[in-house]
Amino acid sequence: MSVYPNAAGTAAADAADPSLCAPLPVLGRDVTVPLVTGGEVTYAALDYAASAPALQRVWDDVAAYAPYYGSVHRGAGYLSQLSTDLFENSRAVVHEFLGCRAGDQVVFTRSTTDSLNLLAAALPAGCEVFVFETEHHASLLPWRNARVTYLDAPRTPGEAVRTLEHALAGRDPYGPALVCVTGASNVTGEVWPVRELAAAAHAYGARIVLDAAQLAPHHPLSVEELDVDWVAFSGHKLYAPFGSGVLAGRADWLREAEPYLAGGGASRTVARRADGGVEVEWHTTAARHEAGSPNVIGVYSIASACKALTEAGFDRLVARERLLIAKVREGLAEVPEVRLLSLFGDDAPRVGVLSFVVDGWNSSHFAAALSAEYGIGVRDGLFCAHPLVRTLLGSDPQDVGECGAPEAGPGEKSLNAIRVSFGAGTPDEHVERFVRAVKELVRDGAQWKYRTENGRCVPDRG
Repeated sequence: MSVYPNAAGTAAADAADPSLCAPLPVLGRDVTVPLVTGGEVTYAALDYAASAPALQRVWDDVAAYAPYYGSVHRGAGYLSQLSTDLFENSRAVVHEFLGCRAGDQVVFTRSTTDSLNLLAAALPAGCEVFVFETEHHASLLPWRNARVTYLDAPRTPGEAVRTLEHALAGRDPYGPALVCVTGASNVTGEVWPVRELAAAAHAYGARIVLDAAQLAPHHPLSVEELDVDWVAFSGHKLYAPFGSGVLAGRADWLREAEPYLAGGGASRTVARRADGGVEVEWHTTAARHEAGSPNVIGVYSIASACKALTEAGFDRLVARERLLIAKVREGLAEVPEVRLLSLFGDDAPRVGVLSFVVDGWNSSHFAAALSAEYGIGVRDGLFCAHPLVRTLLGSDPQDVGECGAPEAGPGEKSLNAIRVSFGAGTPDEHVERFVRAVKELVRDGAQWKYRTENGRCVPDRG
């Protein structure tokens, strides 16, 4: 069974020469931070899964455009016309980057969360939704107005497909249905069998939406080849800041739904009726769900990032990232106290996202020490994927756990984990420093005392 979304891209990546691919320049690559033990060090940003640093290319493109900024779709002036062309050309760039079908729409949103809530609002009446408990909350929670079936976490890609087929076999074969699945886990980094899940969904008359928030920045994908109906992702994970996102895919449900937001831009014509009311004709294009003045700079930054990744050679970026993944996994495997979290096992293909726990350590304490004593930024908590992390940690669903540090002191058991994540802008030195720091902390302990403050574990400077 193929679990990589783009088998051709994977083969090409295997054949690529990683030595030809250097880290892409990103903002903040030379920022230094103070260490609690004294001195400063170049910051190692290893929290890409939350927000990736902006590519220098994206920043330069936006800076070059900024003096020409103007409102789109509304102005007769030169800057407005230029901005409108840039906005719509960005839509075409994203359409191509995602390998969309000819009739697919690209709708610009604020984020993956916004995209999936938009789709949730566009579901036909009576739609059933099927979603694995392993999803990020952005794709787990938006379906409040639908009948939702939550599927248990599978332990192999094949089990994921069988679980979905079994659930779909029991549904109303004549009603609308939607499957929501991640492309790559934001907790384990494991790549899901998207193509096979799409085939299963379609075999039972359901549609499928792909949460590509963690997949799109790390691996080329094609909506057409995967045969998914929609794909959603966020710009801030694709090396493009400014609060923008994308929902791309089939037009019919979006065209038939009430506008996500009612207002200017979504309406084609508005007129008073004889009875004193208002008659509205809504757009049938992507504009139907893009009411208000759009985030032109955010949209342009996504398009710029898409171009930068493509021009850099996405397959070479994938090949280099695999070397970084191997370096981290091999280094952590040398520390018996470290347990990597995984659904599908060691051989599962994955992107540069790994979570783990350390015996004898509160995860928030460990992450705080990495930051304060080594200048390494990781994340601790439940990663907005509470059911999945609980399953991976083997906890009871009723166990108390939050995204920050618990009130328990350092060293006590905590219902959270540590996540390290990296990508196209990560230097080798950052992951090497991370592995070295993990080994030293486990062997020697923290050099500083820490306390919990406002739900976070912080150095005790008192």
